[in-house]
Amino acid sequence: MIAIIDYGVGNLFSLRSSFKKIGAEVTVTSDPAVIEAADKLILPGVGAFADAARKLRDSGLDAVIKAQAARGKPIMGICLGMQLLFERSFEYGEHQGLGLLKGSVVPMEGVIPANLKIPHIGWNALHFRRDSRLFRNIRENDCVYFVHSYYAADCEDSVIATAEYGAELTAAVESGNIMGCQFHPEKSGEVGLNILRAFCEDE
Repeated sequence: MIAIIDYGVGNLFSLRSSFKKIGAEVTVTSDPAVIEAADKLILPGVGAFADAARKLRDSGLDAVIKAQAARGKPIMGICLGMQLLFERSFEYGEHQGLGLLKGSVVPMEGVIPANLKIPHIGWNALHFRRDSRLFRNIRENDCVYFVHSYYAADCEDSVIATAEYGAELTAAVESGNIMGCQFHPEKSGEVGLNILRAFCEDE
């Protein structure tokens, strides 16, 4: 069973619908016991990093997630959920993340050309950096849907794919049992569903 962690931030309905569409057993929950019993975890998220990190801490779910990560349970963060996996974010100040991946979340402003709009919204191609279980059902240059103004940097050890938007921006990461997609698989058509299928499959 896959548990989508509900901490008050995230597009939970679309995610749950996508997993059901591929035949996965899925539940949306904030119950630590259910999270601990799940086979795999999804950490969603939209909005501001500081608010999301605070909600994780206030609910105690940050400690639950870290404990499950230490046990080797597969965990995938999506969009802001991926950013929360890193050590820190510089979105309107400096804020501590879960620290499950090395790196920082930084603004695109000043990195991409000034004529490109922020946030980066829309379809963009994935450029694979190395093999990953998440990509077993898709191909290089398949397109996925992004909505973000910040991106993960200083994280070369975990980057598995980038997307070009005036600069090569981190699109997906994987380190051991910890994975993340900056884009939204649940909004990325059949390509996104195939990424979710890969996450559901055994290694």
